[in-house]
Amino acid sequence: MQHEIIIAGFGGQGVLSMGKILAYAGLMEDKEVAWFPSYGPEQRGGTANVTVIISDERISSPILNTFDMAIILNQPSLEKFEKTVKPGGILIYDSYGIPHPPTRTDIHIFEINAMNTANEENIAKAFNMIVLGGLLKTAPIVSVESVMLGLKKSLPERHHKFLPMNERAILRGMELVRAV
Repeated sequence: MQHEIIIAGFGGQGVLSMGKILAYAGLMEDKEVAWFPSYGPEQRGGTANVTVIISDERISSPILNTFDMAIILNQPSLEKFEKTVKPGGILIYDSYGIPHPPTRTDIHIFEINAMNTANEENIAKAFNMIVLGGLLKTAPIVSVESVMLGLKKSLPERHHKFLPMNERAILRGMELVRAV
């Protein structure tokens, strides 16, 4: 089975990191993986997105026009990528940065209140892990254990002390996500 995912938001929201961690988790499960980032010249505040493909078979191309799943973290990204979700696909969005929610009726839409929760629970640096937890709840593409192994691989060793906080954030995201 192949899962084609777009993750999009502002630079600084952990979009590319979330994609990288998801890709590493796929590798930990011996799957074929493609990770294809795209971002403007601004590191923070500019738009950023990443395509992640996780598959049991070889991946022919990392460049896609439509996706099985989309994680959307701001209004400009929703306007750009909502239409690219395949009918029957999944769109997850953080309600904090999106005043005008998705309107399609041919896809499964999920809301996650990740930013507010991250701020309230003093885990703002793990915001993207809350969102990733929401994805894993709605579409268990990889296991939480594999995500934690991928996170450990992608974080510098000096940041490994934050692994428990990130795991809590993933589990919290699994609790928060809800169908709209």
